[in-house]
Amino acid sequence: MKSLLTFVSLLLLSSPICCQNKYSAETLEKIKEVENNITGGIVVNDARPNTIMEQMAKYKVNGMSIAVIHDYKIAWAKGYGWADVAEKRPMTTKTLFEPGSISKTLNAVGILKLAQDKKVDLYADINTYLSSWKFPYDSLSKGKKITLAQLLSHQAGLTVHGFPGHDINGPIPTVYEVLDGKKPSFTPAVRSAFEPDLRFQYSGGGTTISQVLLSDVIRQAYDVWMYKNVLKPIGMVNSTYAQPPAKSKQRWCSSAYNGDGSPIERKFHVYPEQAAAGLWMTPTDLCRYIIDMQLAWKGQASRVLNPDMVKLHLTPYNNGPAGMGTFIDNIDGAIYFQHGAGNDGFCGQFFGSLEDGYGVAIFLNSDNGRLLGEVINSVAKAYNWKNFYRAPRQVKSIAVSNELLKTYEGIYLFDDTWAAIGKKDNEFHFFTSGTHAKMYFTTPTQFVNEEFQAVKTMIKDEKGNVTGYTRSVNGREYPAAQKVVGIDTAQLANPILMGVGWYYFGNKQYKESLTTFQRGMQLYPDDLNMYMNAAHLYLFNGDYGAALAIHKKHLNDMIRPGYSWVDSLKDDYNYLKSTGEDLKMFDRLLEELRIDKP
Repeated sequence: MKSLLTFVSLLLLSSPICCQNKYSAETLEKIKEVENNITGGIVVNDARPNTIMEQMAKYKVNGMSIAVIHDYKIAWAKGYGWADVAEKRPMTTKTLFEPGSISKTLNAVGILKLAQDKKVDLYADINTYLSSWKFPYDSLSKGKKITLAQLLSHQAGLTVHGFPGHDINGPIPTVYEVLDGKKPSFTPAVRSAFEPDLRFQYSGGGTTISQVLLSDVIRQAYDVWMYKNVLKPIGMVNSTYAQPPAKSKQRWCSSAYNGDGSPIERKFHVYPEQAAAGLWMTPTDLCRYIIDMQLAWKGQASRVLNPDMVKLHLTPYNNGPAGMGTFIDNIDGAIYFQHGAGNDGFCGQFFGSLEDGYGVAIFLNSDNGRLLGEVINSVAKAYNWKNFYRAPRQVKSIAVSNELLKTYEGIYLFDDTWAAIGKKDNEFHFFTSGTHAKMYFTTPTQFVNEEFQAVKTMIKDEKGNVTGYTRSVNGREYPAAQKVVGIDTAQLANPILMGVGWYYFGNKQYKESLTTFQRGMQLYPDDLNMYMNAAHLYLFNGDYGAALAIHKKHLNDMIRPGYSWVDSLKDDYNYLKSTGEDLKMFDRLLEELRIDKP
């Protein structure tokens, strides 16, 4: 197996770097400074900073695009890596991304434009303007009416945080099926969780309601109106809310990739929730929006909004963290507006300073967004952003025996998610959020990772058994992570069990993986994915009969609307083939079930 250094070297040689414009020597020096000073929150044993390409390799990010603002102008833009690996299509500054929730920011500009034109009242009951669909108030709203202002600032008290996206070949739900939680939508109905204006709760469902409202008011297709009245005037001429994009646009679309670098099936997903997640854009286009808002805040005319609407857009609503469409960060007196984003296979982030005319927009064609903050921090350092840059913490590590590490091995629960400590490729690691992170111990019981901010300290009971670990970030203590004792009896949420099962599989711990999926079948007997995964693991554990029995029982079932058990089996076969697994028993299974090999 090639060393990491060799792998990185090969990547540097094989991955394109696209910088389409000619820049001054000063700008080129700034670009170099940003590219060569990438660090996480922690630097271990005086390690040198990494380059962007080295970090992309580390996080298995295939492609990245960035645009940087300085003095209210786009200073430079650049693409790195591949927009599509298989096609050897390089990432360029014209490559389109579908990063997700930044769509909400431009949607808010559209709604504010409607209010500016006196077509809606931001503080009136949304049902005043909804005609094709009405919000079904119930007792949870406590008689209070929901307004557009609340929808845009996530204070309407609504459910449904985000959306998973749909296969481009369908079936694709209508926006009304999404709002009512009807198949083929994958998410529950968008309804009240508590009364409006009570507190902040992020809701992509609420943004989707604003999409329907806008279409009802203007009586025009959402994407058409948004392009004509918002995107084009700002200068975002390459961007589109069309789902999916027109064929002429798709040649510019990046393909999407999972956190491990593997491709999303059929290149990308489709989002009928256009306002919440469906905007295709470039970092350069997004920077044009940032600059427009910055200049408007400074007193110059916006291309879309008047000063009053700009203020609503960029000022916290009702003492919450967000204005109408943006999040507002006060960093020791320096004010920034920003929004992050994440769709299946994409992520992104933008920041804009309200006072000093600098900013950045960065997109990745990956689920792993850890690189975003690292690159943004490097930009902030290079351009001396006010109060923004945070220097990494320097730590010294010590050696810890494998015998001690073995006592830390296991699954841990925290913040409605999970982490693991285990052995992979003959080395113990800390795993969470799709990342295998090296553990650097500062004491025999305390460790840090380059990828994560928290300092973890192992907790033991009076008998010396490990029960969890504490978490501290910059001196602030967070709820401890609790160690799971016995997967076969644990009451774990479906996504956690699914994730743990595939974690064990990835580490070739087939017995533990099977135990996890067996528990999943017990707890979630209606989830056919658990049965499919258990069948796979029976094969990897040498129990052909048990695997065959599951397949025969469910062979004619549907995993979800439009996606059969056989479809899932074939997709999994192709995935396992791509990872180099031995599929002799799978071949035997397909032959016995009379299923053509994919």
